[in-house]
Amino acid sequence: GLVLLNKGEQAEEHLVLEFAEGTKVYVPASKIGLVQKYVGGARARPKLSKLGGQNWQRQKKAVAEAVFDLAAEMLELQAVRETRPGIAFPPDTLWQQEFDASFPYEETPDQLEAMEAIKADMMRPRPMDRLLCGDVGFGKTELAMRAAFKAVDAGYQVAILVPTTVLAEQHVRTFRDRMAEYPIRIEVLSRFCTAKQEAAILKGLAEGSIDIVIGTHRVAQPDVKFQNLGLVIIDEEQRFGVEIKERLKSFRQTVDVLTMTATPIPRTLHMALVGLRDISNLVTPPQDRLAVETHVCAFDTQLIRQAVLRELNRGGQIYFVHNRVKDIEAVYRILTAVVPEARIRIAHAQMPDQQLEEVMLSFVRHECDLLLTTTIIESGLDIPNANTIFIDHAERFGLADLHQLRGRVGRYKHHAYCYLLIHPHQRLNPNARRRLQAIAEFSHLGAGFALAMRDLEIRGAGNILGTEQSGHIATVGYELYCQLLEHAVRRLQNQPPRTHIDVDIDLPCQACLPDTYVSDHRAKIDIYRKLAGLTDVTQLADFAAELRDRFGPPPPPVVRLIDLQEIRIHAHWWRIRAIRLEDHFVVFQYVARKKMEALRSMVDGRLRIVDAKSAYLVADGWVHDVDRVIAELKSLLQYRPAHLYNPAS
Repeated sequence: GLVLLNKGEQAEEHLVLEFAEGTKVYVPASKIGLVQKYVGGARARPKLSKLGGQNWQRQKKAVAEAVFDLAAEMLELQAVRETRPGIAFPPDTLWQQEFDASFPYEETPDQLEAMEAIKADMMRPRPMDRLLCGDVGFGKTELAMRAAFKAVDAGYQVAILVPTTVLAEQHVRTFRDRMAEYPIRIEVLSRFCTAKQEAAILKGLAEGSIDIVIGTHRVAQPDVKFQNLGLVIIDEEQRFGVEIKERLKSFRQTVDVLTMTATPIPRTLHMALVGLRDISNLVTPPQDRLAVETHVCAFDTQLIRQAVLRELNRGGQIYFVHNRVKDIEAVYRILTAVVPEARIRIAHAQMPDQQLEEVMLSFVRHECDLLLTTTIIESGLDIPNANTIFIDHAERFGLADLHQLRGRVGRYKHHAYCYLLIHPHQRLNPNARRRLQAIAEFSHLGAGFALAMRDLEIRGAGNILGTEQSGHIATVGYELYCQLLEHAVRRLQNQPPRTHIDVDIDLPCQACLPDTYVSDHRAKIDIYRKLAGLTDVTQLADFAAELRDRFGPPPPPVVRLIDLQEIRIHAHWWRIRAIRLEDHFVVFQYVARKKMEALRSMVDGRLRIVDAKSAYLVADGWVHDVDRVIAELKSLLQYRPAHLYNPAS
């Protein structure tokens, strides 16, 4: 936690770190940027290192080397793609503009930005390889349809790969509905095709009479020949096998590839991958999407009956998630007794594939009302008509799983309901209680969910970078991993490292966030971290305004805290490493003689450079008034002499 330590007249909060064998280290709030919160994919607690031991350094070095190799490999792939000739699609035609405009909803800003990037990629004469991330229902399919339309409009064929037959059926319906007014032939290639149908589709693809083919891994088999393939769209690539992924690599070298995933990409990873992967991130939910009404309640047959009948009366469908196959039949018997009016089917992963797909498709086609299922519906199913979900024994699920399951409903403008069912005699441990409370509180897809989404994000990182990297993330923690990756990318691209401000200021004053101003310790740590990461005065002004907005007018210790960060920012530019008081002087420890001489010329002989490291500023009359010292330092150091000023420095 945080403790307030006094050193003479100076008071500053410190973060307490505990190493192995109970050794403690106190990190001042101004240095909190050196500490990262450990977030790893594993459920187990990480092993603590000894203070001064070599183990942690070795682990960190091994991860840094692996990250460097990964970044080098990804950069090399990018460079090879840049030199390969690809298809330069023409600008949008009138048809394309009409097709885009016929979208019945208003696009989110993210969607428009992503579409612009996709079209720009398609028009460049090199193969596109763009990753499109976005939560369930954020409009990825619409962008895929526009990209497919653009390719077909230019005379090319499109192949769309999806991980399951059910998804293939869903996509085919969506694409056919959306493109019904245009002479575009769309077919589906999956296990449900008869031998005769399959032969006809393969012939149509080879002759060029089929424009868009949607299918499972069957589409990527060597016997599928296209007359003029221009675009491949891959949905949830991480769910395909190694062999198919290798086939997809060969596609990437010649045609445009758009990959879609519903696993969110955290912003930190996105930033670290700039220059390595072309990524578009959809983070804004559609405007008219309503929050899912979430209730935590006891397993009550009367409640279940009322909720199911309400959904049936509006022509909707229901999911009932029960994640134990061994007693799913018993739950089926309870549900048929409680709501005999509903047509109920069971779906779980231990059923034969053919039977499972048949059940799923009957639900997609609204041939049954309630799907009693395990978590196999967690990703991919998009049924706008299903807007009520029950999650049985909700305390057994992790937060990310609950979030993804709840994402199955509330897809369009309908009001959706999620019931987290707990059995009356079930004792809840505190963690499970907190999880359920969090999911019920954060109905909106917003910032409050960020912490809960961490394990999902780590899954996302593993999906993008490969499973081997998940082990490295678990070793050093997610934040440090992203930092190492960004550092490797900058090194490989010959860019300077990110600016890091590290100036020691030792003044006799209290500069902290008092408990009376910010009482929550976690919020406090976040504020200190954000403050320590600011590198220019404009950001600092925004930070101060945000603080005032959240917590009210800042008391003197908070004002000083912000002022000291401003002095650090200015001192960093002057290459000053430390500031302290000594007798009647303010002492600067500096590293750039030329800049120190420029500073001396500005203060009429009040600054004395005594050696290659130290300079003394005469502070007669105000050295004992710390607020005056702070004001003088801000005033003096904010100047940038024209002959030395370089905005980039």
